[in-house]
This record gives sequence, structure tokens and C-alpha cells, in this order.
Amino acid sequence: MIIKVLGSAAGGGFPQWNCNGFHSSSVRAGVAGYKARLQSSLAVSADGSNWVLLNASPDIRQQINETPELQPAKAGALRNSPIKAVVLTNADVDHITGLLSLREGQPFSIYAADRVLATLDSNSVFEVLARDKVSRNTFALDQPTRLEGAGVDTGLVVEAFAVPGKVALFLEKGDAGNNFGSRDGDTIGLKVTDAKTGKSFFYIPGVAEIDPPLADKIRGADLIFLDGTLFTDDEMLTQGLLNKTGKRMGHISVSGPEGSISALRQLNVKRRIYVHINNSNPILDENSEARKVVDAAGWEVGFDGMEVRL
Repeated sequence: MIIKVLGSAAGGGFPQWNCNGFHSSSVRAGVAGYKARLQSSLAVSADGSNWVLLNASPDIRQQINETPELQPAKAGALRNSPIKAVVLTNADVDHITGLLSLREGQPFSIYAADRVLATLDSNSVFEVLARDKVSRNTFALDQPTRLEGAGVDTGLVVEAFAVPGKVALFLEKGDAGNNFGSRDGDTIGLKVTDAKTGKSFFYIPGVAEIDPPLADKIRGADLIFLDGTLFTDDEMLTQGLLNKTGKRMGHISVSGPEGSISALRQLNVKRRIYVHINNSNPILDENSEARKVVDAAGWEVGFDGMEVRL
């Protein structure tokens, strides 16, 4: 199974288009230790020929242009694509709007929880994906779903499961007291398995905490790609970028007693990689103290173009 990181940044990318914060300014200036990053997405294949996208980033056109494996086969039809399916983990703008760039009558399948598909159904702009070409498939949580698309069995199986999180920002209703209208299925994690080899990994780009059920699910895993949005819960406030904490945004912090480093310390996950990294996060600076903390804890910081094989 081949896993490629197409985008390792959180929404807005790195640098974010309108951000003049320290880290965004540094990457624009070419400061050593920084890499520009596209918005969050992975590509997965069991055979190297047929691919599944995990989330459809707004940067998807550039991601395809930078990933030869995702480009049309030279010996194929005038219009063809190795992308057979897209799996969505939530309805965030940075995870669904790339679907609009996959128009042009190309067949593939979309898989998502019913709450996420309801968001697509309620917005007519997504009808550019002709329903006779692009099927919309609801998967039941906590059950394996075989991924197929364009008449092809990809050889991959996903198990989607609810994780602590929050409804997409543009769907928020009410206040923190009622969880902003969030329900199970608004944010999910994925266990992706190669049906032939049985090898599997977890992809959880957005999660508010590692609660006991989630800890039990990922315990002993070979590989996890996990939400690395913020290093500290209050960094957006202290940097003057936004008046929200990580908890308010539905994201766990990397550091601290309730952070992901601490939460996974006793779970025996063999390989741990951060993705969905916000432009405020100091781990984006390879020479920072925060990066040293992550490295010392045995975590990796994902980067665009990173490839992992299981």
C-alpha cells in the first residue's frame, strides 16, 4: 500500500494568502528550515495504478500536477484519471471544495458520512459533478466499506468512525453550550486497510481530543496520520492571528498534558506523523524548540510529497 501526502497544511495552506504572521512571513522570505505546504489531503493506492484521495483540498489541481501517479495515463483515452474515489472526513471547506475541480465528466465515487453528503446535497454548486458519473456513497460508521469507483475495485477498505470534533465552521449553530450543532458523523477518522495484505493505517486530520474509545481504537497501530493543527491551545491568541483557542476550533494541541504527544505516549503506535498543520504552529520551523520536542518524542512532521509504504 502506497500513501502519499498531497498537502500537509491546515486550511489556508502555508503560507496563508492573507497571513503576515511570523511563520508565513518567514516561508515567503525563504528562511532556512521552512517549507511551503498545500492544504490537507492524502492519496492512497493498493496497486500503484488506482488511487483514492482522502479529502479533496482546494489545492487539488496543483497537487495532481505535482504527483505524476495521479495524472492521466499517457497511453490512455483522451480523458482519463487514476483517481477512482474520494473519501471525506468532514465538510470543512479545505476538505470538500477540491471536488469542484474534479468536474469535466470524469467518473469516480465519493464516500462520506450522511451528514457530510447532506452538505453537498444542499449546495447546488456540487451538481457540476454529474450524478450519473460521480456516485455519492454513504458509509455506515464502525463498519468496513470496500472502495470502488469508475467500475474498479481499488483493493482498499475503509472503516469510518466518529471522533471528538466540531461541525464545519460555516455550519455552526448556537454556541459552545450546545456544541455548535455538532453530531456524530460531522468529523470522522478513517482506518484504511489493504484488502490483500491486511496492512492498515489511521488518518485523523481533525480531532478535539484522544478520548478512551479513540485511544483503544488506535492502540498498537502501525501508522497514524494525526491532527497537528496547533502546538499549544492558545497560540492563535498569543500570536494575534485569531480570537479562538484550538479547543474552540475542534483541534487537539500537540503539546501539554492533554496534547497528542502525551495522549499517545502509552498507546504503542509504531509510526506517528503530523498533518493538517496550521500556519501558526512553530513545528513548521525545523530549527525551533517546538520541533525539537516533537522529534524527541518520536513523532514526524508530514510534508508535501512525503511517501509511506506499508
